[in-house]
Amino acid sequence: MLAGVLLIVAIAVEVVATALLPRADGFTQPLWSGVVLVGYAVAIWLLTVVVRTMPVSVAYAIWSGVGTALVAVVGYLFLGEQLGWAKVLSLAMIVVGVIGLNLAGASH
Repeated sequence: MLAGVLLIVAIAVEVVATALLPRADGFTQPLWSGVVLVGYAVAIWLLTVVVRTMPVSVAYAIWSGVGTALVAVVGYLFLGEQLGWAKVLSLAMIVVGVIGLNLAGASH
Protein backbone atom coordinates (compact mmCIF):
# COMPACT_ATOMS: atom_id res chain seq x y z
CA MET A 1 0.00 0.00 0.00
CA LEU A 2 2.68 2.48 1.03
CA ALA A 3 4.85 1.40 -1.92
CA GLY A 4 1.98 2.18 -4.29
CA VAL A 5 1.50 5.65 -2.83
CA LEU A 6 5.23 6.36 -2.97
CA LEU A 7 5.32 5.16 -6.58
CA ILE A 8 2.49 7.55 -7.49
CA VAL A 9 4.37 10.41 -5.81
CA ALA A 10 7.59 9.42 -7.59
CA ILE A 11 5.83 9.40 -10.95
CA ALA A 12 4.21 12.76 -10.28
CA VAL A 13 7.53 14.35 -9.29
CA GLU A 14 9.23 12.89 -12.37
CA VAL A 15 6.45 14.12 -14.67
CA VAL A 16 6.68 17.64 -13.23
CA ALA A 17 10.48 17.62 -13.62
CA THR A 18 10.14 16.43 -17.21
CA ALA A 19 7.50 19.05 -17.99
CA LEU A 20 9.91 21.71 -16.73
CA LEU A 21 12.71 20.63 -19.09
CA PRO A 22 11.81 23.29 -21.69
CA ARG A 23 12.30 25.95 -19.00
CA ALA A 24 15.79 24.57 -18.28
CA ASP A 25 16.54 25.42 -21.94
CA GLY A 26 19.24 22.84 -22.46
CA PHE A 27 20.45 23.39 -18.90
CA THR A 28 21.36 26.99 -19.68
CA GLN A 29 18.91 28.34 -17.07
CA PRO A 30 20.46 27.55 -13.67
CA LEU A 31 17.31 27.88 -11.53
CA TRP A 32 15.11 25.71 -13.74
CA SER A 33 17.96 23.27 -14.33
CA GLY A 34 18.31 22.88 -10.57
CA VAL A 35 14.59 22.31 -10.14
CA VAL A 36 14.64 19.63 -12.85
CA LEU A 37 17.67 17.87 -11.38
CA VAL A 38 16.29 17.95 -7.84
CA GLY A 39 12.97 16.61 -9.15
CA TYR A 40 14.67 13.71 -10.89
CA ALA A 41 16.79 12.98 -7.81
CA VAL A 42 13.73 12.90 -5.55
CA ALA A 43 11.81 10.72 -8.01
CA ILE A 44 14.66 8.21 -8.33
CA TRP A 45 15.12 8.13 -4.55
CA LEU A 46 11.41 7.39 -4.10
CA LEU A 47 11.66 4.64 -6.72
CA THR A 48 14.52 3.03 -4.79
CA VAL A 49 12.34 3.02 -1.69
CA VAL A 50 9.47 1.45 -3.65
CA VAL A 51 11.56 -1.43 -5.01
CA ARG A 52 12.35 -2.55 -1.47
CA THR A 53 8.86 -4.05 -1.30
CA MET A 54 7.69 -4.19 -4.92
CA PRO A 55 9.34 -6.17 -7.72
CA VAL A 56 11.51 -3.85 -9.78
CA SER A 57 9.99 -5.13 -13.03
CA VAL A 58 6.50 -4.17 -11.91
CA ALA A 59 7.56 -0.85 -10.35
CA TYR A 60 9.52 0.18 -13.41
CA ALA A 61 6.75 -0.87 -15.79
CA ILE A 62 4.31 1.32 -13.89
CA TRP A 63 6.87 4.13 -13.59
CA SER A 64 7.73 4.22 -17.27
CA GLY A 65 4.27 3.53 -18.67
CA VAL A 66 2.27 5.88 -16.49
CA GLY A 67 5.03 8.49 -16.63
CA THR A 68 5.14 8.38 -20.43
CA ALA A 69 1.38 8.67 -20.72
CA LEU A 70 1.21 11.55 -18.23
CA VAL A 71 4.04 13.46 -19.91
CA ALA A 72 2.18 13.16 -23.22
CA VAL A 73 -1.00 14.49 -21.63
CA VAL A 74 0.86 17.33 -19.87
CA GLY A 75 2.61 18.15 -23.15
CA TYR A 76 -0.74 18.38 -24.88
CA LEU A 77 -2.53 20.35 -22.15
CA PHE A 78 0.22 22.75 -21.08
CA LEU A 79 3.08 22.73 -23.59
CA GLY A 80 1.20 23.04 -26.88
CA GLU A 81 2.17 19.60 -28.20
CA GLN A 82 -0.04 17.76 -30.66
CA LEU A 83 -1.95 14.62 -29.64
CA GLY A 84 -3.10 12.84 -32.79
CA TRP A 85 -4.76 9.46 -33.13
CA ALA A 86 -1.45 7.61 -33.57
CA LYS A 87 -0.09 9.04 -30.32
CA VAL A 88 -3.33 8.26 -28.46
CA LEU A 89 -3.31 4.69 -29.79
CA SER A 90 0.34 4.27 -28.84
CA LEU A 91 -0.30 5.55 -25.33
CA ALA A 92 -3.25 3.17 -24.99
CA MET A 93 -0.94 0.27 -25.90
CA ILE A 94 1.52 1.40 -23.22
CA VAL A 95 -1.28 1.42 -20.63
CA VAL A 96 -2.42 -2.06 -21.72
CA GLY A 97 1.19 -3.27 -21.42
CA VAL A 98 1.52 -1.85 -17.91
CA ILE A 99 -1.73 -3.53 -16.88
CA GLY A 100 -0.52 -6.81 -18.37
CA LEU A 101 2.80 -6.64 -16.51
CA ASN A 102 0.98 -5.87 -13.28
CA LEU A 103 -1.34 -8.82 -13.73
CA ALA A 104 1.59 -11.08 -14.53
CA GLY A 105 3.51 -9.78 -11.51
CA ALA A 106 0.52 -10.20 -9.21
CA SER A 107 0.31 -13.90 -10.01
CA HIS A 108 3.78 -14.59 -8.55
